[in-house]
Amino acid sequence: MSSKKRIVVLGSTGSIGTQTLDVVRRHADKLEIVGLAVGTRAGDLLAQAREFGVRHLAVGDERLRGELVADELRAQVRGGAGAVEAARPSGVSSSLGEALARRATGEGSLGFGAHAVVDLVRLPEVDVVVNALVGAAGLRASYETLAAGKVLALANKESLVVGGDLIMPLVAQVDAQRRAAGTAPGAGPAGALMPIDSEHGAIYQCLLGEQPREVSRLWVTASGGPFRGRTRADLVDITPAQALAHPTWNMGAKISIDSSTLMNKGLEVIEAHHLFAMPYDRISVVVQPQSAIHSMVEFADGSVKAHLGTTDMRIPIQFALSYPDRWDAPVQPLDFTKLGSLEFAPADTDTFRCLALARAAGERGGTLPCAMNAANEVAVAAFLAEEGSYLGIAACVEAVMDACDVQRVESLDQLEAVDAWARAEARMRIAAR
Repeated sequence: MSSKKRIVVLGSTGSIGTQTLDVVRRHADKLEIVGLAVGTRAGDLLAQAREFGVRHLAVGDERLRGELVADELRAQVRGGAGAVEAARPSGVSSSLGEALARRATGEGSLGFGAHAVVDLVRLPEVDVVVNALVGAAGLRASYETLAAGKVLALANKESLVVGGDLIMPLVAQVDAQRRAAGTAPGAGPAGALMPIDSEHGAIYQCLLGEQPREVSRLWVTASGGPFRGRTRADLVDITPAQALAHPTWNMGAKISIDSSTLMNKGLEVIEAHHLFAMPYDRISVVVQPQSAIHSMVEFADGSVKAHLGTTDMRIPIQFALSYPDRWDAPVQPLDFTKLGSLEFAPADTDTFRCLALARAAGERGGTLPCAMNAANEVAVAAFLAEEGSYLGIAACVEAVMDACDVQRVESLDQLEAVDAWARAEARMRIAAR
């Protein structure tokens, strides 16, 4: 058995994915990549696979199956024993037994389509799956990771926002399995789900060694985004370029827009509710413009623990992979002599309606967060394509929420149906404006 933690990275060419690979470079004696998946950037995937010697690969976009780069990917996974392509028509699952038998011979695998991406989490040699997929597409990958008994290092917000009612019971099951097998840490959480989000990673660490019953409040910090202090009138003619210019974090386009609208913070409130079993009335958002405090936990006796550090996602990524240990810092530590002041302010939910809408969706529960999230994804995409306005994002989300027939969450298929309905509803409303 390998002494290294063997990981699969889903969304390896995105911001979180590339920073995960940077952590692996720094700690190659402790980490090994055995699988990589991307959506469309097959050329970048090929470069990553060559650098790290990875021979289990997946490309979400089936249209790339016939491209020249696909032949190069096939050569990468060939490994001398003959090319193996675990591809299949969309929506048709391959025989897991056959796939596992072929992988047991040491052959690589290459798949195209959403199912191929999810198949990587079932590789028998995988210890940890880093889910850095963007959007609701990451939910099934998270579900199947836990169903396979693997550790989930989660950067995909929608997994919990949309499917928290399904994911958290699975987390409890895998935690119990890890304890029974002796693979869980001797003290602290069993570690089946490790949050990569800086805010949730911060709360997770502040809670280590503490009694949950003594926690009185979670404080989720927000930078305030590029439009902190603006009024709604100031936001009427905002362009995508302006909204993408985040003052402290370097992120992908979708999450940058969500950060500017404070939808990102609303999604994090829902995540925190699921992750830490905390009622919504005990989760507060506070604007901390320097982004030096990543979140805080308040206790019954009035004490508050704050997690501070450099604004670099490699810190929470590394902790998610190193837990329960701490490895050498992947970045320069924060110099408190140069930090200056720390500012705090309430979040302006009147101007930034998305935060209030997300919290309302979470409090109502059921399938409403799924509809809310889908509508937001469509509205953000429309804004980035200059087919919708900045303030129109919140308006679209609210309209879809109002039209939603809220039901109890029962299955992934149900959530996928709600997601599809909400996207169609959102597109219709955007087109009608």
